[in-house]
Amino acid sequence: MDLRILEIASNTENSKILNKHTHKSKNKNPMCGDVMEISLLVKNNKVVDMGYQCKSCVYCQASVSLLSQNIKNKNLEEIKDLINTCENIFENTKIILEKKWLIFKEIFNRKNISRKDCLLLPMRTVLKALKL
Repeated sequence: MDLRILEIASNTENSKILNKHTHKSKNKNPMCGDVMEISLLVKNNKVVDMGYQCKSCVYCQASVSLLSQNIKNKNLEEIKDLINTCENIFENTKIILEKKWLIFKEIFNRKNISRKDCLLLPMRTVLKALKL
């Protein structure tokens, strides 16, 4: 396992329950049993805050940590585009992430393809919460 995955996953500043949320969703990975619950505060079509609770592997924890740090103050279309791009990263190596999302390349890459569903669970949970 890559030590960078552990380092990213150890940042749990957004592992919290948002009492005043506008969107919330819970999702489970049927392959491994990872469980992700995400709450979002959205105002004026932008994510103002995100909290998460998870019982999951370190790959899922790294993904939700990065996501929670980087979607704040982004509009919903930008977030949807990021998630759609990440869904396709494992299928097509020629996908280019916008500069603001480059940090995701550290974990969303071909060497982690066997953990694809773990990495995508937080993103799919956000989409489910936002109903995008």
